[in-house]
Amino acid sequence: MTTAEHRSPVGGGHLVPVHGAPCWVHLMSRNLQAAQDFYADVLGWRFRQGSLGDEFCVALDGGRPVAGMAQLSDRLRGAVAWTPYFAVDSADDVAARVRERGATVAVGPLQFGTGRAALAADRDGAVFGVWEGQTLRWSVGHGSAPVFLELRTRDAFAAAIFYAEIFDWATTEPGGCDVTYEHDQVIVRQERHLVAAVRGGGVEEAPDPHMRPRWHVHFRVRDVEAVMSAAVAAGGAVRSTAPVAGGSGRRAVICDHEGALFTVTDAAQEQVHEQASVADGGGR
Repeated sequence: MTTAEHRSPVGGGHLVPVHGAPCWVHLMSRNLQAAQDFYADVLGWRFRQGSLGDEFCVALDGGRPVAGMAQLSDRLRGAVAWTPYFAVDSADDVAARVRERGATVAVGPLQFGTGRAALAADRDGAVFGVWEGQTLRWSVGHGSAPVFLELRTRDAFAAAIFYAEIFDWATTEPGGCDVTYEHDQVIVRQERHLVAAVRGGGVEEAPDPHMRPRWHVHFRVRDVEAVMSAAVAAGGAVRSTAPVAGGSGRRAVICDHEGALFTVTDAAQEQVHEQASVADGGGR
């Protein structure tokens, strides 16, 4: 759990995180070595051991950090899933805000290395993490980081209010994240740069009772077709495919060998967020 980008370097290659901004994505797996093999075959990633021990590793693309992976403890029955983490000033304060608003803190806050982390679920069950501490040079839409984060949920407006309250989105204080409502989706920007979208029922629309709320991570790839073929060959599956808005790209929702969902796209970031959400089995 590391990473987000800010203009003020702290030393050792680390940066001061932007409060409320996505700062890392992490996969919890029941078999870390098998997960490394799958993502090496499908996305071409390489791995190095994380600073938190043998059960943690960092995925690299061209030598640059992409994401984290960890072995699920036998004592925990958590789902195998990709989870976004958000930078916070105080993990304890944010955990208290989560509970106060009727949501769940499943793990922590706990000390991890030089920082503190917690794993939570919003009121509809979408899982996310918070990280208090220094971060690496990593920011959604830049370099090797995911191109986009997307929350698919039953009621986008209600979800946006929840996250805005716990992360101080749209605050008058400088340096935080801005939120706008555009085309029935909530768009989150960090210093005018798109980092996430919240999609679901629009204003005054009834929430979809069949939707299984979750955060989706979009990785950019050169060849969506090749990734789909490699995923199937490695024991995964393709849940859905769709063109990106404007016909200048494509995306696919992939299920890995353990059932964790992620999205790949060959489109530029500004095109990704404009596309309509696909009603597929991965979002239900």
